[in-house]
Amino acid sequence: MRFSQRLSRLSANVFADMDRAKAQAVAAGQTLIDLSLGSSDLPASPIAIETIGQALQDPQTHGYVLHRNTQAFREAIASWYSQRYGVGVDPETEVLALIGSQEGTAHLPLALMDPGDYALLPDPGYPSYGGGVALAGGESYYMPLTAENNFLPRFETIPLAVLAQSRLMILSYPNNPTAAIASLDFFREAVAFCQTHDLVLVHDFPYNDMYFTAAAPPSVLQADPEKTCTIEFFTFSKSFNMGGFRVAFAVGNAQLIAALRQLKAVVDFNQYQGILAGAIAALQRDQKTISENVQAYQDRRDTLVTALNQAGWVVPKPEATLYVWAPLPTTWSGSALEFCTQLVAATGVALSPGSGFGSTGEGFVRFALVQEPLILREAVRRIQRFLAQQP
Repeated sequence: MRFSQRLSRLSANVFADMDRAKAQAVAAGQTLIDLSLGSSDLPASPIAIETIGQALQDPQTHGYVLHRNTQAFREAIASWYSQRYGVGVDPETEVLALIGSQEGTAHLPLALMDPGDYALLPDPGYPSYGGGVALAGGESYYMPLTAENNFLPRFETIPLAVLAQSRLMILSYPNNPTAAIASLDFFREAVAFCQTHDLVLVHDFPYNDMYFTAAAPPSVLQADPEKTCTIEFFTFSKSFNMGGFRVAFAVGNAQLIAALRQLKAVVDFNQYQGILAGAIAALQRDQKTISENVQAYQDRRDTLVTALNQAGWVVPKPEATLYVWAPLPTTWSGSALEFCTQLVAATGVALSPGSGFGSTGEGFVRFALVQEPLILREAVRRIQRFLAQQP
């Protein structure tokens, strides 16, 4: 049987290796504490659930949902965004409903890139960014995010030959996996850079509510209120724990929204009308779930970081997201993947190796704060025993 060449560019990665390692650990009798995936263990917005439940009883919600059927959702998004970030948004031309934000970030390169074009991607960064570029037949240039530069890219280091062939840049702050936050000044610099080099600026913004600082992380559109070159992706997966409902949206430049809509029309319809109604209700009436989430993740962050530091593994305390980005213990001499596979085999504690997010992530591991504090403390106890047994 013959398959397309593009499939070969989506080869197995370290996350597949970790999945096998987790399965082997469970088969060997380990009790798994999975801190490797950023899938929330917290319940979905009760207001959203109630609204979806009511919609299920209405047969008029059971059909296909075309773009025109998302008007109420788009209007709610435009109103929310304008009130929150102070930038006016046209719900007809500058908002698009998505089946998860990953649909948007992975499909947008198909609308922007021809074979041989470049995308400027963060390293480390979310793996689907590169996957979307590969499916479009494009090439990826990875911008290193290092601790020395606060996990921000240095635009001046991008080769001019690459810039000449580049069509888009993807950023994401608060960042997965590093948990770094970017300032509005940084976004202004990024917008100016993209305007100068005729690049589309794509900002993935799933953790807009997941911060532990006094000031909220900025939207990139605040640095480009005219939306000259920017598009931003949001999701209900993190703020409202609705990952399985696959509801998200894009806000930004009208031409980019139209191009993504054109592509989307060939690929799928929208999600169930009741889910969109639930998302509207959550966005408009459920600040409580967000505040409870933030408090839970902050408590978990404090528990984990304090326990790790007390155990001798010095880890910085992140200011956002539901992740802890930890340099490998100083006593460990192997790779991040070796650390994670051996740790889960010996203890049942599963982490994500930093190398899974890009070559610059080597030397780090990512903890996902998706377990209660009691379990996080137990995970650290197991890790401490594992480290004590190393030569």
